[in-house]
Amino acid sequence: MDILVNLQAFLATADTAGFSAAARKLNVSTSVVAKRVTQLEARIGTPLFHRSTRQLRLTEAGQRYVHRARGVVTDATDLLSRMGEKGHDLVDHLRIKAPTSMTVARLADAFSAFQTQNPRLKLEIVLLDRPVDPVTEGFDIAIGAFPHSFGGVVDEPLVPLKRLLCASAAYLKKHGTPKHPRDLVEHRCLSFMPTGPEWVFDGPRGRITIQVSPLLSSNEGHVLARSAIAGNGIALISHYLVADALRDGTLKPVLRDFPIPELWVKAAIPERRRNAAAVQALLTLLKTSLAPSL
Repeated sequence: MDILVNLQAFLATADTAGFSAAARKLNVSTSVVAKRVTQLEARIGTPLFHRSTRQLRLTEAGQRYVHRARGVVTDATDLLSRMGEKGHDLVDHLRIKAPTSMTVARLADAFSAFQTQNPRLKLEIVLLDRPVDPVTEGFDIAIGAFPHSFGGVVDEPLVPLKRLLCASAAYLKKHGTPKHPRDLVEHRCLSFMPTGPEWVFDGPRGRITIQVSPLLSSNEGHVLARSAIAGNGIALISHYLVADALRDGTLKPVLRDFPIPELWVKAAIPERRRNAAAVQALLTLLKTSLAPSL
């Protein structure tokens, strides 16, 4: 068990950038954490941290091994909890990557419900709006709608993600309503930064790709929604973010004859974590809470 507690000390120190903060996290003394990290460094024969009076930072070796160490600790903890299980409570530590806007709007409640149902479960939720390889970056589940795939990773489809163009009635009255995607180059456009200013549509004769010059770009969908409601431009945005505004007429759909290709929200899971009980339970909850679509 020494190697496991030493790895836990290493990860806590890497996460908090200090022995004192790691000690508080692990509920042990600072000297114990420092000793465990030193023992681990002696075992592998290389320093894991650059130490100075002002800061503690990972060495190149530390950066290289931190995510793999996290996977080892997670697997070991999962195994030990299964061996000592009494009842059906889930005992695990899940590190989850999730999109910012989707988490704020929909997933936060799902995560909260999941932890309420499983009070012995630890969750670490990191909000990122870019493709993530969960193996190399140390995640148990990476949620997103990017089409990227990675080796050693299983992609689990969750729900379709509907997107559309919309604008306020005031904007359309002042600037006119586009009739074709190519008209957008003359309009004030509001763009979701992770998917970029190249907008793709399904037309009667096939795909149409338009390069817009956004008035506003943001990686947070609520920012785009509020700007569109304020009359600042035409937004390409996920339907779930503007459903209420569309329903009450605050926003109007634009170019309905040229729909935006649908994306799928998926969970990317390292193969070694695919069958973990906590991972499977969370996937079930996500599919239920996000269904039928976003």
